[in-house]
Amino acid sequence: MASTTQVPTPLSSDQLRKIDAYWRACNYLSAGMIYLRANPLLREPLKPEHIKNRLLGHWGSDPGQSFVWVHLNRLIRKYDLNVMYISGPGHGAPATLANCYLEGHYSEIYPDKSGDAAGMLKFFQQFSFPGGIGSHCTPETPGSIHEGGELGYSISHAYGAAFDNPDLIVAVTVGDGEAETGPLATSWHSNKFLNPIRDGAVLPVLHLNGYKIANPTILARIPREELEALLLGYGHKPYFVEGSDPFAMHQIMASILEQCILDIRSLQHHARSTGDTARPRWPMIVLRTPKGWTGPKEVDGHKVEDFWRAHQVPVLDPATNKSHLKLVEDWMRSYKPEELFDANGALIPELRELAPSGARRISANPHANGGMLRKELELPDFRNYAVKLKAPGSLYTPPTDVLAHFLAEVMRRNMNSFRIFGPDETASNRLTAIYAASKKTWLAEYKPEDADGGELDVFGRVMEMLSEHTLEGWFEGYVLTGRHGLFSSYEAFVHIIDSMFNQHAKWLEKSKKELDWRAPVPSINILITSLVWRQDHNGFTHQDPGFLDVVTNKSPEVVRIYLPPDANCLLSVADHCLRSRDYVNVIVADKQDHLQYLTMEEAITHCTKGIGIWDWASTDEDAEPDVVLACAGDIATMEAVAAVAILKQRFPDLKIRFVNVVDLFRLMPETEHPHGLSDRDFDSLFTTDKPVIFNFHSYASLIHKLSYRRKNHDNIHVRGYKEKGNINTPLELAILNQVDRFDLAIDVIDRVPRLHPTGAHVKEWLKGQIIDSVNYAHAEGIDKDEIRNWKWPG
Repeated sequence: MASTTQVPTPLSSDQLRKIDAYWRACNYLSAGMIYLRANPLLREPLKPEHIKNRLLGHWGSDPGQSFVWVHLNRLIRKYDLNVMYISGPGHGAPATLANCYLEGHYSEIYPDKSGDAAGMLKFFQQFSFPGGIGSHCTPETPGSIHEGGELGYSISHAYGAAFDNPDLIVAVTVGDGEAETGPLATSWHSNKFLNPIRDGAVLPVLHLNGYKIANPTILARIPREELEALLLGYGHKPYFVEGSDPFAMHQIMASILEQCILDIRSLQHHARSTGDTARPRWPMIVLRTPKGWTGPKEVDGHKVEDFWRAHQVPVLDPATNKSHLKLVEDWMRSYKPEELFDANGALIPELRELAPSGARRISANPHANGGMLRKELELPDFRNYAVKLKAPGSLYTPPTDVLAHFLAEVMRRNMNSFRIFGPDETASNRLTAIYAASKKTWLAEYKPEDADGGELDVFGRVMEMLSEHTLEGWFEGYVLTGRHGLFSSYEAFVHIIDSMFNQHAKWLEKSKKELDWRAPVPSINILITSLVWRQDHNGFTHQDPGFLDVVTNKSPEVVRIYLPPDANCLLSVADHCLRSRDYVNVIVADKQDHLQYLTMEEAITHCTKGIGIWDWASTDEDAEPDVVLACAGDIATMEAVAAVAILKQRFPDLKIRFVNVVDLFRLMPETEHPHGLSDRDFDSLFTTDKPVIFNFHSYASLIHKLSYRRKNHDNIHVRGYKEKGNINTPLELAILNQVDRFDLAIDVIDRVPRLHPTGAHVKEWLKGQIIDSVNYAHAEGIDKDEIRNWKWPG
């Protein structure tokens, strides 16, 4: 391990002078973004009117992050490296923005932020300012795929970017506050999934600057040997760079960082020249520097540098406090901007030469604008995997098993750009057929018994780890660098990534709607399975379909929800989603056996429309319906179809319109969603004055939310999950939540006025069926044969 007591000297005095000057320029710009609205180069004494009215931003981690970036630049130029950088510390954008500006790439994208005094002023003015940009690495920041607004995902995003990119090195600075989050803690294990032959490398830099907003950080307050043991235990080879003297630290960092790059190259060369896929112990750096390094030491007798007060704005009131104004001016002048920028305000030539050129600039790395590198998937014809159906409702099959055979061929045809992600549930979710194309990635220890069904392979492309956070982070990093995939999860626990989904959807919306320089990226495709309605032994804890509510809170321009009712519809939806760009597609499909309703051609038509009438289940042709029975979701659909069969038998003259919804957002008006229904289309499906009974997979309130502006909304009665359940049979659980065939039929009788005089006896029979079904389930532990094997009588 490196020692800071014996300082190496890999840099010549001239190199050292220039690197330190470049770093000072970064720090000057970072401070300027937080404070200045005028006088960008301090060509006159600093005055209160030069200070922003609201001081917003985070200074504490910026000097350390720029320190890493500047030293990466030296090695990129020396070894012609392909390097991405990911900023983990929260709100650490000033460092990334400063480096991007000095590299010239920022001005190329935003010409008004030119590399002179006028452009620098606009660059400062926009930061954390209304109408400008945020204080973290938002999509507007070139070179970024990681916003950093929420902590914990930097390492998983970095590994996602490195997978299948053998030439890429992803340097990721991990904030020591960020390191306390659960997602970050699990992501250290990503090194067990990085193949040294086919993948790139990730170089984590754990930035120990000691403090969060107002507290010390854990990893900065444990003994070094304990920290080293922790990181060794995670499988890394930690190098330590510690200190506060800039010139000594430059020499140490230059030596250690170069050693890490040489370690990476050596490990990759060994693996690629010998075929040895043994898991390497990849290098990483622990960078211990003062919080707010090079900033004010004290303010009014209170310690600032190397304390939590340096985390955000070190000097809070320079516009109203003369002594504090002088403190800010002295601080900023300590970087000697007159030595760094020429008369026009441009970075002087000898410093500009330190940055790489073209696409080798970190801020211009094409992987950070992954849509530029995106290649369309080579997809098989999904029709070839169709379930052959002679009549609707005549056959049972597990939809996800059918999908798995299609996905296996997708994998075979895209072995460098498609991966499957899932938390130890690929087999549980009946996607096992994928293993015929590729096994599970595994670079940890193997045992002989793994050969018997373990499905492990160092070259596997199915990513399984029992951390939804890490999986989603990998997937996002993979997609944002231009590749494709699918994430499957148990429905109840996809909530674990609620906030990750939120962050990615916000990233997409900003990129898609406002940043034409960001090329479209492949969509995030989330398959929700092991659904609420079939948790026969897992019970109440596994019954939560509420992720759909989270998704509908986002802009319909970047999210979609699909509820294919059968396997053929699932195939059609999956093909569509894999071809799409700039969306988060949520597909809800169960793994258990389900009735199949549509031929493949019928399924394609139905899914293309997104919502439609099923004529074979309707009785209102050429007549006004008495009731509309609508449904969305596989169990909801089967119970609704069974209810129609009961009603047809008991009331032959009842006019029923049966509507199935695949694309949930189609319920929205066109004014809210470009693919929603017009008022006329909605009325033609659901009528304007008749009762609509909507059997829904999830919480009933969601349908009301999507359709509340409709004229017939008062007549829409939704049945969905009501938080009632335990260890139940499928029908018993449906009965508890009143989405079962018997309760639906009772609801129709109650809401169709002309059935009131004649429906009493049928209602009594239906209530008896409910009681008998529950009693049978409690006695036998299973639903009756006529329920489990029920088929459409058509």
